[in-house]
Amino acid sequence: MSTHINAPDGAVAPRVLLPGDPLRAKFIAETFLENPVCYNEVRGMYGFTGTYKGKKVSVQGTGMGQPSMSIYATELFKFYGVQKAIRIGTIGSVKDDVDLKSTVIANVAFSDSYLLNQRFGGLHFAPSADFELLYTAYNKSKELGIDAKVGPVASSDRFYDDNQNWKLWKKYGAIGIEMESAELYTLAAEYNRKALAIFTVSDHIVKGTTTTAEERQLTFKDMMILALETIIVD
Repeated sequence: MSTHINAPDGAVAPRVLLPGDPLRAKFIAETFLENPVCYNEVRGMYGFTGTYKGKKVSVQGTGMGQPSMSIYATELFKFYGVQKAIRIGTIGSVKDDVDLKSTVIANVAFSDSYLLNQRFGGLHFAPSADFELLYTAYNKSKELGIDAKVGPVASSDRFYDDNQNWKLWKKYGAIGIEMESAELYTLAAEYNRKALAIFTVSDHIVKGTTTTAEERQLTFKDMMILALETIIVD
């Protein structure tokens, strides 16, 4: 039984977008979906289902961090039969040529989270995107004229990182730092589902530049359109 998503059977589509911010979920539903219906308001974590180009699509807020993502992704996969999940969120760039408002697609997700240690102990799992979703998103970005950067991201459990671990992640090829994707990719592997993460750069960690809270909540439409166009492909 689902604890944090209070939706009746059939209310959640097999295709779901996963923004961290529940208000972004509301914005996407009201802006892009036809006839959106709110199926969840538990803890203010909105979930909506509507249609996009004739395909049933849901959008569910997940909150911040891997533990919160773990709750919502697990319930969606385990109790609601979700088959495809695309995280859409913000990321802090660590690459000089990936600036504010750039679009990033994560092929793999590094992580410092102890969630991986709890599962795998001394083994090392590599959380990675579903190739078909990744391939589709990359090709759709070209069709849409979106200059998407594809590469590794790092999912950190610390937003305020006094240790500056981003420097090590950057050395090993990370495009940017975020907080959820490694857990989503791991759960998708566990439940044999398809997952991808698409981001907009909201901050540049090296340059010290940032976007506004309003921009993060209400704009960044390229990643939203790219995710929608990707997830409806059968």
